[in-house]
Amino acid sequence: MRLFTIFFGIIFVIFAYFQLNDPDSGVWIGIYSFAALACFMSIRNLWPNWVFYLLGAGYIIAAVFQWPPEFEGVFFGETQMRSLNIELARESLGLGICAIVMLVIGKWGKPSF
Repeated sequence: MRLFTIFFGIIFVIFAYFQLNDPDSGVWIGIYSFAALACFMSIRNLWPNWVFYLLGAGYIIAAVFQWPPEFEGVFFGETQMRSLNIELARESLGLGICAIVMLVIGKWGKPSF
């Protein structure tokens, strides 16, 4: 479990870095940085498990609200955004990844206070 949280903590830091050129970079850097912080806090068992469940629920709700009105794919092979729906799908996918990781940490992480 420790390697899982270290891996995803680093992945979320990289995700935050990739947001630097985004028009709404502050929001997304904060979202991914907080997910990375949560991963690193779980390594030392500094937060109770219910915090990770709460974060997971929040990320799920945000992912649902971020879902595009019309799904056009995510087009990983292209760096430029061809439509707003593609950007919304990518953002929703990122939030979904955050949610899954938080729920896994909450479920299989060490129980804490």
